[in-house]
Amino acid sequence: MITVHHLNNSRSQRVLWLLEELGLDYTVVRYQRDAKTMLAPPELKKIHPLGKSPVVVDGEHVLAESGAILEYLVERYDTARRFAPSPGTAEHLRYRYWLHYAEGSAMPPMLLSLVFSRLKKAPMPFFARPIARGIADKAMRTFVGPQVQLHLGYMESELGKAPWFAGEPFSAADIQMSFPVEAAAVRAGLDTYPNLAGFLQRIHARPAYQRALEQGGPFDLLG
Repeated sequence: MITVHHLNNSRSQRVLWLLEELGLDYTVVRYQRDAKTMLAPPELKKIHPLGKSPVVVDGEHVLAESGAILEYLVERYDTARRFAPSPGTAEHLRYRYWLHYAEGSAMPPMLLSLVFSRLKKAPMPFFARPIARGIADKAMRTFVGPQVQLHLGYMESELGKAPWFAGEPFSAADIQMSFPVEAAAVRAGLDTYPNLAGFLQRIHARPAYQRALEQGGPFDLLG
């Protein structure tokens, strides 16, 4: 039996979604973020040294990193090749690219955007507030904001070529890419990115996505 160590409002929601798409049996062990720090509880370190989620236990295998977990699940259980193109094809190269792009390139600017927005609101001595806000505003204006827009424009353009990131069929790459697109919707807005907004509408309508929410609980990313 597959066990998912699931943290609320985290990347582990993608693992639940793929498991639902695959129709696999699994159990969920739930963890809640600290209400003040929003960090994972220390109990997760008993499962994996970094104390982060997702972590999947499948027999003797303990797997971390959402992209690696999705690749493992597809390679081991997707015998009909419903969620990944055939290896050795151009489509598979594109699929693998988006699996790694999601966390390697798309998420760092989104995370920096969150960090600097929270820095401006963080408790501090009154005399330090203008300095912190000035640093945060300059970083957002000169680096983080332009990077966010660069990546959103790139993703928007790519979704103009096909309905899904790896091409015509839906794949696990779309599940992996869902997190940065969800984050972008919260932290940057998608009003000027109709292809990305349409992508979110399509994934939200998938029955497996909805079942994963029932398993993992409400999904509300930090803004």
